[in-house]
Order: sequence, then structure tokens, then C-alpha cells
Amino acid sequence: MRTLVRGWRWRRNPLRRRSDVVEAWTAALLTVLLCFGAPLAGAAAGLWAYGTAHTTQLTQRAERHQVSAVLLEDAPAQVPSAQSGKQPQYRVKVRWTEPDKGTRTAVARVPAGSLRGDRADVWLDARDRSVAAPPSDTAVWQHALTTGVWAAAGAAGTVLLGRAVIRRVAERHRMAEWEAEWARTGPEWGRRTA
Repeated sequence: MRTLVRGWRWRRNPLRRRSDVVEAWTAALLTVLLCFGAPLAGAAAGLWAYGTAHTTQLTQRAERHQVSAVLLEDAPAQVPSAQSGKQPQYRVKVRWTEPDKGTRTAVARVPAGSLRGDRADVWLDARDRSVAAPPSDTAVWQHALTTGVWAAAGAAGTVLLGRAVIRRVAERHRMAEWEAEWARTGPEWGRRTA
């Protein structure tokens, strides 16, 4: 019985309405969009995000430089954290020597718990201000992958939402068509034949 019911919207039969045909065609189109459109949208968004993040990474690497500096004061102690093993960074005075410019001093971010006299790698901009390190290759790929997955999920969600809306509208049209058909044939069923 199930094989006879499947595909009934595609075959001619007296119970099929125009809304059934429209719903069947839109379901086919939305299936294609779900199978091919959502992954393509995710791939396109991921490639775009990778290009943007990679450009930002290259720009920051060109504008920033890393130096090995000696701390001139202690950083606050490490704080135990249950969320992650990453410790906060604090701003302290550091000193480093550059071959062209001699000894330089600035305030830079160093890991918590660093002591006076320790060496720390710090990133500086052209004005010798402390800045964050440029994003790593891994961070760029993670950003691109996350963007691609969310874009694909958003596209799939939009397609599924469209399917639900189309199905609801088709159901209303189907009921209206059935009501009109019953209004035409109902009076004939109500007559008594003797």
C-alpha cells in the first residue's frame, strides 16, 4: 500500500489538487537547495572568511614586530581559572635592546605571574605600543571553518523554514479547494433516492 501512496502528487488521480502539484514541485526544489545550496553557501562563506582573516593576519604581521624583553616589575600573580588553562595578561614595564635604536622601554602585556628580571616575548606596533599577537594560521582556519559551518546551517535552516511555510500555505489552499469541491458535490449526496 505504501508504494501506491508514495508519489501520488506526481500522478493523475481525482483526489489530486493544484496545491498538491505546487507543493510537490517546491518540495523537490527545496530538496535540491538543501542538498546542494546549503553546502555551497557554507563553502563560499568559509572561503570569504578565510580570505578576510588571512589578509588581516598578513597586515598585522607586517605592522607588528616581536621582541624579547626583560620585565622591570612583577606582574600580578596567576589566578586559578576553572574555565580554561589560559591565564590573563597584565601590563608591566619592559626593556629591550634594538641594534639600531639602543635600549627601549615601554609598557607591554605579559602573562600573569611573570617576575621582575624574567624574559617575555612581547608584540609591539610601529610606535612601540604593546599589541596582541597576530592571529595564527590555526586561528585563521578555525575562523573560516566556523563561519562556513554557521553559513551552511543558516542556509539549511532558511530552506527548512521555507518548506514549513510553503507546506502550511499549500494546506490552506488544499482545504479551500476541497471545500469548494464539496460545495459542488455535497448537495447531490444529500438527496434521497427512493
